[in-house]
Amino acid sequence: MNNGFSGTTNITHAGIKKHFTRWKSDSIQAIVELVANGFDADAKRVEVEVNFNDLDGLESVSVLDNGKGINVDKCDEHFDRFYESLKRDNDDLQGTHGRGRLAFHLLCETATWYTRYEGKDAKLVIESSKLRNYRGSHLSVKEQHTLLLENLSGTCVELKNFTSNLPSLDVIEMRLANEFGWRLAINPERKLFLNGRQVEIAGHNLQTELIEIGPYSFSINFIRWFNKPGIEKSFNYLINKSGHIEHKKLSSFNKKPNFYLSTYAESEWIDSFNKSGGFNFTASEINASEDSSEYKKLQKFLNLKSQEIYEEFQRQFVDEQIVFFEDKGYFPSYKGVEGSQAQWRLNNTKRVIREVYLAEPAIFTNLKPKQTKVMLALLDKILISNENDALLDVLEGVVELSDERMEILANQLSKTSLEYIVSTIESLQKREIAAHKLRELMLTHYKNVYETPDLQLIIESNTWLFGEQHTTIGAEEDDFQKIALELRNQVKGINELTEEDFDDDTLESGLDIDGVRKQVDLFLAGKKVEFDSRNRKIYKCTIIEIKKPSISLNDKHLQQLKGYAKIIAQHPGFSDVNTRFELILVGRKVSSSAYDIESAIETAADKNEPGLVHYQGDGRIKGYVKTWSTILNEFELSNSYLIDQLKTKRGSLENKTSSQIVTELQNTVQ
Repeated sequence: MNNGFSGTTNITHAGIKKHFTRWKSDSIQAIVELVANGFDADAKRVEVEVNFNDLDGLESVSVLDNGKGINVDKCDEHFDRFYESLKRDNDDLQGTHGRGRLAFHLLCETATWYTRYEGKDAKLVIESSKLRNYRGSHLSVKEQHTLLLENLSGTCVELKNFTSNLPSLDVIEMRLANEFGWRLAINPERKLFLNGRQVEIAGHNLQTELIEIGPYSFSINFIRWFNKPGIEKSFNYLINKSGHIEHKKLSSFNKKPNFYLSTYAESEWIDSFNKSGGFNFTASEINASEDSSEYKKLQKFLNLKSQEIYEEFQRQFVDEQIVFFEDKGYFPSYKGVEGSQAQWRLNNTKRVIREVYLAEPAIFTNLKPKQTKVMLALLDKILISNENDALLDVLEGVVELSDERMEILANQLSKTSLEYIVSTIESLQKREIAAHKLRELMLTHYKNVYETPDLQLIIESNTWLFGEQHTTIGAEEDDFQKIALELRNQVKGINELTEEDFDDDTLESGLDIDGVRKQVDLFLAGKKVEFDSRNRKIYKCTIIEIKKPSISLNDKHLQQLKGYAKIIAQHPGFSDVNTRFELILVGRKVSSSAYDIESAIETAADKNEPGLVHYQGDGRIKGYVKTWSTILNEFELSNSYLIDQLKTKRGSLENKTSSQIVTELQNTVQ
């Protein structure tokens, strides 16, 4: 008997290589295809062995399976075919294109298949230079590969003469877990090993449901994969008692971004499933087919449960995305917005992003960082305008939303507007109360304010009084705070008090001057990044010195302010042209004899900056003198109308719908 045989695949060498173009730089795919062929041969165990030399070069690769083996007497049904596999109509098989065996050429020059089929031993060899040709020979037991000697059947593929390398074992293991996790999940008896270590099912969430449909019980596993399981799409699988796929149907969730779900239904009913429809008389007289009522009820349950899992995934995913956006700094910075308002706007924008994403995830899919920033900024601006309806119009024009989802989104936007109004009221009212307390202290109780911390706690929580741009100024001891305080102490006489610092009416009131001298002036300093009128990045440094309530601001204090500005201008660490300084001197009142202060304010009147008394370095360093009376009056004048109007509107909220309230207040608040 002739021991050798050969054959030719029914496609040209160039034609074969063309079909592997997409994997040209993916050498792992060669191993993936060989493992798939092993499982397709009904193997319960597939073992991959990859060895590297001391220089991390690839030394050997083998793939061993305990499947049925290759019937070399029918090579015309296997090795002669390409893209015409006999597996094509078998839902349980992965290598359905009849080409996987030739993927080895992505990694090496020679592949040898040692196989045992029904007690017959043989081997086949293919060279990467002649992919359409194969040669084989029958083997004696002694000639068979040692790894197959103890197996009743199976195949061992050896790869040699490597032309590409493989990544680390960890990377290979991750790929195998991702490619075959769905198969391992279907049949727990199947095992996959890499260098002796079992490959686990890829990252996933598992939910199991037990349902009754007529007289039949179904156990269903819903597996949501963290990453797409190889090239396998999302299917609903029907699994027989042997753990094989009797039928699979594409899930309706395949086009959902980042969502990968496989469902596995098992039941004695499935053992009788007939793909052609009607009764499967060879198994039983059970009507187990796509036409049956049981199948339709099962599919309905799978769809409903899958929808629940998808919605839960959406909520979880969008929450993770929002955290990611925040960590990356994609949300607006809310420059010049008071702290509580800024926090409300941030939370509000997050809520709407969540609702918009749940309505249509594709809106936020594959956005680049700059696009994401623009999207979030536009949403934020729309949400505090009276153009919320415009957002709905835009969404309706670009995405398909169900009536239910559109109603949910519309209600959220209406609620958003109302919450913004209520939040604005509460914020203004809190400021109004703080301003009232400060006015009472400065007008009535200033003589009893001996301890700076009493005043300090109030002021640190309400730095918005000095302007919205100062809402984040605090008294923390950071580096800039320390430097600014050290420079201040260089100003001559800044910590000394004389009788000229007190007006006559203050002295006559019986104030304990010695007690006042022991007090420390309140000093706040902060440094942050901002942008100038030309959108250039600058450092904005703010220094606020608040004199004791019993002190009257006079010309000596003005000279100290200018002296402080001069010291800062000469400090080498502050010489950068991109650094700006605002020095604000605050007191209960200006002395009636402070002619220089009044003159300086009049001189700078053309700058249209209230309290400006010093303008140095073309505006790089500015000095201001302000009294508490002026500061509080400015706040009340700019906010009193708004507070009164919002209070009135809020009083009528209970008698109107959300949309009515939103419309009315949006037309009122300017």
